Amino acid sequence: MHYLTDPFQYVFIQRAVLAAVIVGVLCAALGTFVVLRRMSLVGHALTHSALPGMVVAYLLGVSIFFGALMATVLTALGIGLLAKDEDVYEDTSVGMIPMVMFAVGILLISATKSYRDLSAMLFGNILGVTPADLDLIIVIAGASALALVLFHKEMKLLCVDPNYAKAIGVPFDLLRYGLLVFLALTVVVGIQAVGTVLTNALLVIPVAAARLLTDRLGVMMLIACAFAVIAALAGVYASYYFGIASGAAIVLAAACCFGLAWAIRLLSKR
Repeated sequence: MHYLTDPFQYVFIQRAVLAAVIVGVLCAALGTFVVLRRMSLVGHALTHSALPGMVVAYLLGVSIFFGALMATVLTALGIGLLAKDEDVYEDTSVGMIPMVMFAVGILLISATKSYRDLSAMLFGNILGVTPADLDLIIVIAGASALALVLFHKEMKLLCVDPNYAKAIGVPFDLLRYGLLVFLALTVVVGIQAVGTVLTNALLVIPVAAARLLTDRLGVMMLIACAFAVIAALAGVYASYYFGIASGAAIVLAAACCFGLAWAIRLLSKR
């Protein structure tokens, strides 16, 4: 039992656990809509697009969260704008814009010649969350969660039957841009936990595991949140006791949850 409680004597562990739980719940809640809308590649693309904003913020000495937020929101709006009239297919803009942004980020990192300082941006460091980082995570997560609650019915309709949503006058484009912006905000708070490379895993894997167990949206969201919290806590403990990368540990713990859900589904079919 003391193995579970001993780490909490340290303030940085308390901050890490709180940040991990918030990030896990937010990623799973929004990730449910992302998976059902089949926008997993958009989330993957946005995580890569955050890199140049973070590097520029690092070079200017300002919060890297602010830099990541600006880069991801601009990328999300750019994807929506290019794909609006279908002159450029959405999957084309998703494959193009973020990769250009990621290339700019790599170019800036190579120019600074400071790979060691910037590696946390790529792979995350949940144990290094500062009080200011935690405050920003709480504010962004709170705003995103409030928006999800207020527009839950519209978002559900957008995912289940977008044509019917258009027919009854639901502001389809506004909701689509809103989902992209919320996705960008979620990516920003997830970057501190698992970095730009692995954030999309937190958006997709817990929801994919939950979808193996139920088709009901509300239940799926609750199960996905539970899987995400378990994975986040397991990653924090593994990082603390074994000194391994927190981001990789969280993602692998989420993969174990997926494996468990897959096994349960196979057994239920027999």
